[in-house]
Amino acid sequence: MFPYGINPVDNDRKELLKSFKGQKVGFVEVGPKKWLLPHEYTYHAENYYNFELRNDDIWIVTYPRSGTTWMQELLWLVNNDLDYESAATVPLNERFPFFEFNIMFSEEFMKGIAELNGYDPQVLEGIKRRRTPGYVIAQNKKSPRHIKTHLPLSLVSPKLVDTCKVIYVARNPFDVAVSLYHHNKLRLAHDFQGDFNKYWNFFENNMVLYSPYWEHIKEGWEKRNRPNFLFLFYEDLLRDLPGNIKIISEFLNKSYSNDEIEKLSNYLYIDNFRKNVNITNDPILKGMINPDAPNFIRRGKIGGNEEFTEELKARAMQWYRENLAKTDIEFPEFEV
Repeated sequence: MFPYGINPVDNDRKELLKSFKGQKVGFVEVGPKKWLLPHEYTYHAENYYNFELRNDDIWIVTYPRSGTTWMQELLWLVNNDLDYESAATVPLNERFPFFEFNIMFSEEFMKGIAELNGYDPQVLEGIKRRRTPGYVIAQNKKSPRHIKTHLPLSLVSPKLVDTCKVIYVARNPFDVAVSLYHHNKLRLAHDFQGDFNKYWNFFENNMVLYSPYWEHIKEGWEKRNRPNFLFLFYEDLLRDLPGNIKIISEFLNKSYSNDEIEKLSNYLYIDNFRKNVNITNDPILKGMINPDAPNFIRRGKIGGNEEFTEELKARAMQWYRENLAKTDIEFPEFEV
């Protein structure tokens, strides 16, 4: 049973279909908070919500582009006794699957990919893998399972925080929006059409996937004092990675020496991470990636976003202050 209504986007959001060309089937709004998700979500909502948990599952929950891939590698290594050899040979998407990855790829979009790639058998197998729900993939995983989701906590199992260890990572909305903009340009399953000013307008008005941003963060923040729940800020992780690795290790009931933590910190340093991380062995299919867009792993820094003009920065800061004032969230210092 799924407790929320799922409805097509309102008429005033039809601009989404023109601006995100890859989402050929459209978008839905979920529940009273109107979570914006691809239409494909409709067919899987109940199974995501009622997914059978295990006590030793490790979950990472984030709004997109909040350092999720970085944290996946960190968490997997900490929880697997710093097994760098397996991390190098087994792709991250197999060790730490993306729960709802399949909803990004509608059947209509993937039919176009199959045609573009000449219906090659390997391509068809790759399409099948991408469209296999995470709740099916996870059923066959050995414990302890590691699972990543961008779904807000209200759309996953209500037993999650009482059953499993959950790490939530929040990142300031300015860096999130810039990173998400480039990601939505890179991935042709999104294929955003427009400049950053247009994108920020969508972001500010809860018209990008997994929005509303503030509600997503608030759902994590409200659970920050639960024993199975660890709430972290991306900015704090960047500024003191060794210290936060110690916090995460204790949370996962692991203990490492200072030398081991220093080695892991160096491994995860963003320039090294780009070279070290093995995200997937799946071949890149023609029509999936925009060759002119930045890579999946970008700057990994705080602020310094040239996409913000002075005028847009002033408007965005006003939006930020107004929304922050409605919460008790305490973001670390950051620059736009």
